[in-house]
Amino acid sequence: MNSTRETIIKIDGLTKDYQIGFLKKKKVRALDNLTLEVQRGEIFGFLGPNGAGKTTTLKILMRLIFPTSGTVRILGKPIDNADARNRIGYLPENPYFYDYLSGRELLLYSAALFGIPKDVAERRATNLLQIVGLEEDRANRQLRKYSKGMLQRVGIAQALINDPEIVFMDEPMSGLDPIGRREVRDLLLSLREQNKTIFFSSHILSDVETMCDRAAILSKGKLIRCGSVAELTGNHDTSIEVVASGIEAKSLQSFSVSIPSLASATHTPNGAHFVLDDESQIVEVIKRIHDAGGKLISVTPRRVSLEEIFSNVQVPNKV
Repeated sequence: MNSTRETIIKIDGLTKDYQIGFLKKKKVRALDNLTLEVQRGEIFGFLGPNGAGKTTTLKILMRLIFPTSGTVRILGKPIDNADARNRIGYLPENPYFYDYLSGRELLLYSAALFGIPKDVAERRATNLLQIVGLEEDRANRQLRKYSKGMLQRVGIAQALINDPEIVFMDEPMSGLDPIGRREVRDLLLSLREQNKTIFFSSHILSDVETMCDRAAILSKGKLIRCGSVAELTGNHDTSIEVVASGIEAKSLQSFSVSIPSLASATHTPNGAHFVLDDESQIVEVIKRIHDAGGKLISVTPRRVSLEEIFSNVQVPNKV
């Protein structure tokens, strides 16, 4: 991440209410006083379950819908500033494009909307199609013949055609196989090396843990937590996993009696699996493994994952 702390996205008190119902109108709050900042050169993950408000936020940032209250500044300018909007790229969730364009034609059309000269557009299109794995005959194939994964790839390419400073992506890994996800991860990391800023929503938490400098967790429209992955998971106690072979099931009871911090002791086909809450008792566990005629296989810190944090988020009660 770039060492220069420059705020490039500033969201302050963003709220979005919808009116639902026909005769008797009811207000539903999709986004509730969202405030956060994103720094230049960051890969920023935006997390939350379905209905949390992630797509609503991105649509507001793209001016596809308008907030009930709150402000947003991108590149130091209001979000309706034309200069700022020329310097961003956007990949929506489930992108839809005109079926009878080819992948290359879509990129050239998108470039023309930005006023990019034709020769520059053609070079960028060729390069981007290669980067996202749609070179050769696939580049000239009509989009109606693309798979979902191919549409996602060409959508990523169109989000980059204007060489943006900030790229907003709504579920960029959607529809991609494991190889495609790895390629997109590599692409996003390479964009960060170019000091570009990536703001993306995702439910694939392993991708967020692998790539993101920071992440925010949203639930029911409220920001629950925001920080680096280490900050989001580091305040939680860790446990120790100990794996041993040659331990008989009847020996496990003695472990549980003599070691107070033993959270669990499970017999496995080859031995036993132990979970300790207190690392100071590792030596005692190893001694008892040897006394029971077993062999130590591994001792591993068990860090709380982002998935566990995500699964247990609680929305604070209203005051």
